[in-house]
Amino acid sequence: MAAAKVEAAKESLPLNEAIKVLRSTEVAYPNTAYHLFVKTQVGNGVAVPKGRITWPRDAKPKAEETIVVFAEGKQAGDAKRAGATKVGGMELVEDILNSKVRPTTVLCTSALIKPITPKLGRFLGPMGLMPSTRRGTVTDDVGGYIRRLQGSSEWRADKTGNIRTTVAMMHFPANDVVKNFRHFIQSLKEATGHVADKSSSARRNKAASPKPVTPILRVLLGSKHGPTIRISDAL
Repeated sequence: MAAAKVEAAKESLPLNEAIKVLRSTEVAYPNTAYHLFVKTQVGNGVAVPKGRITWPRDAKPKAEETIVVFAEGKQAGDAKRAGATKVGGMELVEDILNSKVRPTTVLCTSALIKPITPKLGRFLGPMGLMPSTRRGTVTDDVGGYIRRLQGSSEWRADKTGNIRTTVAMMHFPANDVVKNFRHFIQSLKEATGHVADKSSSARRNKAASPKPVTPILRVLLGSKHGPTIRISDAL
């Protein structure tokens, strides 16, 4: 495609046209990725958006998870069998505070959430890791949660509301790129309050107050050697 058309594409294109532009610029690099960029508006009490997604087709290797579970008895055994990294009771608190264990996910049973909250709330809370009933990470089915977790990957915005993720590889058929893109946008809409969250944790907390809506300002698709294109039909 002519350079002028590529430059023009930076303004706005439908998703299918943007895919064509990026594929044409990466024809010699089939193992490069499509990068999805989203700008959301955070602040003034609006939480930084984050979510978990199971891609229709995996675009990249999953980052290694460090799953810490506060559980005892049968639930501790369930967590271990499901693949938790560390399982225990109050003895895990100091390991986390001293950074001997650096969790990427923390789960807790309902019996242990009260004793751990005063000790870990201020430490894990700012990192978005404190177990929460609303997010489903306070649960008595820790084994089931871990098994669901292993088939998915997490995304989150930075503190300024920017999200960046790999959505597909350049050698994927265009239809697979579209599926992954649309699947992520659905996850984004649920996390930002634009559509109802259909997750099991949301269903369990349907009586809670509605989630505040986080404005989605723009959605762009780009690649290493190509332009970054605003997607006109993203939402």
